[in-house]
Amino acid sequence: MLIRFLLAWLINAVALFLLPYVDPWVTVASPRAAMIAALVLGLINALVRPIFVLLTLPVTILTLGLFLFILNGFLFWAVAHWVEGFTVTGFWAAVLGAIIYSIISWALSALLLKSRKA
Repeated sequence: MLIRFLLAWLINAVALFLLPYVDPWVTVASPRAAMIAALVLGLINALVRPIFVLLTLPVTILTLGLFLFILNGFLFWAVAHWVEGFTVTGFWAAVLGAIIYSIISWALSALLLKSRKA
């Protein structure tokens, strides 16, 4: 269980470190900053995001779930303000960065964790 958590954290840190190569509006100063930002993003997504999803449920239903992209971008942007060495140039850049980060993280997880599930 602990090894799987550490592997997921490392995969997310690598995804965050690779993100500036795809999205020029996101910068990560060092691997250390990527690891700290990945940890903070994981904690925020695990602890704070469910509360925000519940509070914004009516808006999410009205927008057929598209508001979740805005919520993810806001949390991504907030983490960029809290973690030194991880910057995002603006809110819409954070929305795009959160989407690309999710895709990179999903792809790396699918490649690296696939053999562990079998």
